[in-house]
Amino acid sequence: MVGFGSAIANLRGVLRQPEAHEVVDGETVPVGMLLGTLGTLLLDAGSSVTDVRSALEKARDAAGIGPELAVGVLPALVIVSETSTGAATIVNAEGVELSFRQAARANRLVLGLESGSIALAEIPARVRAIRDGTRPPAPLPWVLGNALTSAGLAVVFRCPWWAILVALGVGAVVGVIGLLLRRYREAVAVVPFLAAFVSTAVVGLVAAGTGFDHVPLFAVCAPVAVFVPGALITNALLELTAADIVTGSARLMQGLIILGFMAAGIAAGSAVTGLHVDPTSAALVGEVAGVGNDLAGWESVPPYWLSWVAVGVLAIGIGLVFGAGWKLTAASIVVMVLAYALVSGLAPLVGSVVATGIAAAVLFVATRWLERLVPVIPATVSFLPAFLLLVPGTVGLVAVATFDPESLATPLATFVSLCVGTKIGGLLPGLFARRTPTH
Repeated sequence: MVGFGSAIANLRGVLRQPEAHEVVDGETVPVGMLLGTLGTLLLDAGSSVTDVRSALEKARDAAGIGPELAVGVLPALVIVSETSTGAATIVNAEGVELSFRQAARANRLVLGLESGSIALAEIPARVRAIRDGTRPPAPLPWVLGNALTSAGLAVVFRCPWWAILVALGVGAVVGVIGLLLRRYREAVAVVPFLAAFVSTAVVGLVAAGTGFDHVPLFAVCAPVAVFVPGALITNALLELTAADIVTGSARLMQGLIILGFMAAGIAAGSAVTGLHVDPTSAALVGEVAGVGNDLAGWESVPPYWLSWVAVGVLAIGIGLVFGAGWKLTAASIVVMVLAYALVSGLAPLVGSVVATGIAAAVLFVATRWLERLVPVIPATVSFLPAFLLLVPGTVGLVAVATFDPESLATPLATFVSLCVGTKIGGLLPGLFARRTPTH
């Protein structure tokens, strides 16, 4: 009986709320609930569980609470537990995707908590203010953003003129499909398949009608680039390397499933139209400078200098799709041009795969430095567009679609290089930070 009574006492200790509290609008609120509310906001903003846990621990420490509150993060919830008793507070994410502007505001909130300029008690009101700005994507910016993103990628990766024009039009069509179907929760999983099928079918019909024999990879993949889970898979690998095994594995599986749906869409579109996509055209960013042909007219490739302009167009398209606003879009243009310059300059020296990792490390540090100078441009938001340029998601898509092992090895190596570069970039500021001497 003594053992049973002890078990009941322990169970009550686990179920009761943590003792650390803050007064919010005259009411006592557990600190675990405050941190959980902030964490779920960051999850909906697209942050990895590793970054969310780090942000919550820094906010906790800045408030002088210390490690007596342990933070656990999963893809859809945050758990804050009291280490002495095991009492836990669980907060579920709303699952509503936030825009880049909302993500920027969320990151500014985190910075304020870390610096101590914002108190924990202010979290509920500030989170409500950020979430109140959630709106469905406006039709025109969404469709135009998809079209510009598609055309920008087609130019950056040196597609012929006919493919660029087709990518512009198909990107707009795919944007309309995504806009209509995203309203229905059940249709979210089908959108990648339909987008890939429509893109492949239209390109196949145009190629068959015009007699163009060579169909490059990005003629098919550029219109669906927004749906390619390259960033999701890379974040999954980053979480796996940070020992977040459960979350990293779940995200990796989710990304591979989406990639499989898109590959099935490409395969179905190719079967219907008889299209053959050349897997050897799956060039990375550092390899596009040497891409060209001797053909004339619509089959000719634009001059290389237009690729630099297209990087800016791509940044504008991404900004429209993800609701970045003009300030964040301007920052994205600068960061993406820098990323393109770094990879293009380093690739002839160290290879495209290694160059991508080096660029990721440099950009990670640069965006952190920019964040300190201009707090309204958080590093996570300014780094993401460049991250989308570096991630070889579309290259991996064609590798899966064509079952070509050589093509698959390249994106896998680049994913690893990105992870290593990002990890090193996150480590460098801490290594070179000026430490306060102890007496």
